Amino acid sequence: MKALIVAGPPSAGKTAVILHVARRLLAAGDKVAAVKFDTRSSLDPELYASSLGIPAIGGLSDYLCPDHYFISNMEEALEWGKSRGADCLFIETAGLCLRCAPHIEGLPAVTVVDSLSGLHAPQKMGPMLALTDIVVLTKGDLVSQAEREVISFGIHAANPRARIHPVNGLLGTGSLGLSGELRQLPELDEAAERKLRHDMPAAICSYCTGERRIGRRYQSGNVEKLRPESPHAEPA
Repeated sequence: MKALIVAGPPSAGKTAVILHVARRLLAAGDKVAAVKFDTRSSLDPELYASSLGIPAIGGLSDYLCPDHYFISNMEEALEWGKSRGADCLFIETAGLCLRCAPHIEGLPAVTVVDSLSGLHAPQKMGPMLALTDIVVLTKGDLVSQAEREVISFGIHAANPRARIHPVNGLLGTGSLGLSGELRQLPELDEAAERKLRHDMPAAICSYCTGERRIGRRYQSGNVEKLRPESPHAEPA
C-alpha cells in the first residue's frame, strides 16, 4: 500500500486536492481510502465516502494537540488502510499549528499552501513546509502572476528540495500531474520504528492539564516568557 500524508493550514484546500487526485487514481483502477485527523468535528470522512464511494474514517483529537494525536495513531491508520485493501491511503492532518511537524521519514509528504495566505506565509510554516516532499499551491487563480512567483520563491527558499504543483481546488486543474507522480511512489511496509522528520511542538504545562486561570502563580511545567528587551519579543 502507498501511504501519503497531506498537511497544511486550515482551509488551504487539502480535502479538495485529495478529492481530485483520488478521483484520478480511481479512474486508473487503484483502490483508495482516506483517514482524516481533526480536532472537534469533521464532515470530511462522509464527504470522501459520498463523493467517491471510498472507505474513509476520521479521528478527533478533542483536547489533545492534533499532531500528537495524529502521530500516536499512525500505526492504527495504516493498519486500517491495509485491512480495506487500499492501494493508496491518504492521511489528512488538521494542520492548525504552523509549528506542526507531521511528516515521517520514508512516508511521502505533501503540504498544501494557500496562495491567499500572504507572501510571507512560507516563512511562518516551519517544518510542515520545510521538510515536505511536494508543495501543492492552491487558489493561484485568485492572485496575480507576480504574487504567484513571489510565493513560489518563498517556498523554494524555505524548502529548496520540494516540488511545487499548482492545483485548482474547484476545477481540479493540475491534479493530473500530481496524481501521476503519486502513482510512482514506493509502497510502505509499516510505520513502526520510523522517525518523525522533526520534533513535535512541546506543550507540557498547567494549561495542558486543564488549568484555566491566568497568572504566574498558576503556571507550571514547560512555560516560556517574553523578553521585553528583545525587539521581536522572543521567548526566553
